[in-house]
Parts: sequence; structure tokens; C-alpha cells
Amino acid sequence: MAAEQRVHERAGTVRSFNRFYTRQIGVLHEHLLESPFSLTEVRILYELAHRPMLTSSDICRELGLNAGYVSRVLKGFEKKGLITRIPLPSDRRAAQLQLTDHGRETYLPLSDASQREVVAMLKRLSEPEQHQLIEAMHQIESLLGDTNSNYMLRDPQPGDMGWIVHRQAVLYAQEYGWNSEYEALTADIVAKYLRDYDPQWERCWVVEKQGSVVGSVFIVREDEATAKLRLLYVDPCARGLGIGGRLVDECLRFARQAGYKKIILWTNSVLIGARKIYERAGFELVEETPHHSFGKDLVGQVWSREL
Repeated sequence: MAAEQRVHERAGTVRSFNRFYTRQIGVLHEHLLESPFSLTEVRILYELAHRPMLTSSDICRELGLNAGYVSRVLKGFEKKGLITRIPLPSDRRAAQLQLTDHGRETYLPLSDASQREVVAMLKRLSEPEQHQLIEAMHQIESLLGDTNSNYMLRDPQPGDMGWIVHRQAVLYAQEYGWNSEYEALTADIVAKYLRDYDPQWERCWVVEKQGSVVGSVFIVREDEATAKLRLLYVDPCARGLGIGGRLVDECLRFARQAGYKKIILWTNSVLIGARKIYERAGFELVEETPHHSFGKDLVGQVWSREL
């Protein structure tokens, strides 16, 4: 009985926090009062801006929305010229959704305003308090999310880079028979990132699941207009959870915010799973070159995407 009472008391605390957070979200989205869009409509625009080629089913699943409601919102967006539909070759009844130029021009001021409001909120806190807040958010997401698919993205910590080199070398040796040349290449890329890291132009994301590192990706500067995606990997134990696509989405968002005009990457044709992720994210194959590397005859590929 005492345990049951404690659960009810804790439920009251959760409900109190929900009311507080709802008020806080309302403050952070006051700029929407001056726009013709509801918060949910802006959330849908956000998904379309940062995750190219979604379907309406994807949006329903990701945002937990009713299919009928989403259909009405998308029809409204289409009537305003904000989105276009691209029929799926595999199913002509379904379509991928893409923001038009007008749609992106409409969304960007809303996104910029939201970003400014969140930054202003964070600036009221000290650096340690900001880290404490973000970690608390990660913990809530971790505890209440799907325990089977639960993971979080974070910045690298001491020791992560060596682990990334280690796991990449082990995985590609096990799955593709690549030799130590690949480990040397990975080590060079990571060492250059650490040595020349410029936070304005470059970023690394590490994926943590149940206390273990299970994936990562890097975005580095190729030139003033071009970002380069490097070393995307997801550990076999965490595949099928959408982590690869999420990492690529983060790279695309960062590259846009940094002011890049294009993002490129180099991969090999044998990496079929990665290639599918890049295709879904809107990358196009622009170059293929046969080569002998890592102890294997391979076909190198350059993929590119305008931002």
C-alpha cells in the first residue's frame, strides 16, 4: 500500500512538471502567434525541412499524429505551394514529400525565431547549468522512450575517438574482410579532426545506447561552400533503429546552419546499407572509380547533395 501511495505522489510530480514544461514551451513559441501556423504544423514543416523525402506515414509515426489530421495539413501545405509530392516508384499510391523553395522560405524565419528563443533561454544559465539541463533532458528521453530502440546522440568524450577507430576497424574486417589499411585511414581522419577541429564548420556526433557507444559520424570542411560527411557507422547491435538516418539528418542540419551550399561523401559500392541511407536523404551518386584498397578490389563512389 505504501508503494502504491508513493507512485501516486510521484504521478503528481510528473503532472506538475508537465504543466511547467507546457508553459515553458508556450513561452518559447510565442513567435508562432504572429504566423499562420500552429505548433503542430510547424513541427511537420520541421520534419520536412530536415528529413528529405518523408512520406505521410513517416510523419504520423515520427510525431504520433492521426493520419486524417496529417492528410488535411499536407493538403493545406500543397494548396499554399509549400510542398510537392513525388510518387514512389515501388508504390504509385504513396508519395515522398519535399518542401518547395517557397516552403523553405516560409519555414526558415520560423526556425530562426525558435532557435533565437531557445538560445536566449540557455544564455540565462551558466555553462555547467546548460550541461545539467541537457543531460536531464537526455535522461528523461532515455527513461520514457522505447527501451528497445532507446539511444541518445551526444558530443564526443575523452576516449571516444580511439573507440571509434577501434570499432570501425573491427567491423569492416569482420563484415568485409578489409585489412589494416582501413584502420590506418580511419585513424588519419580522426587524428586530423582532433588536430584541426573548427567548431564553426565541423562536428562529430556519438551515439550512446545503454552506456555503450554504438555509432558515430563526422562532418568536416571540404571548402568554403562544401561540407564532407565522414566515417558514418552503426554497430550491428543497434542497426534497424533508424540511427544511420538520424546521424545523416544531423549532418544535413548542421551543414545548413553553418552556411554550406553542398555536402559530399565518399563510400564504396559494397556498403549497400549506407548507400540506401544516403539515397533516402537525397544524396545523388556523381562519380564512381574502381580501386584496390584495404586488401580488396572495390568501386569507390562520391555522393553529393545540394543544401
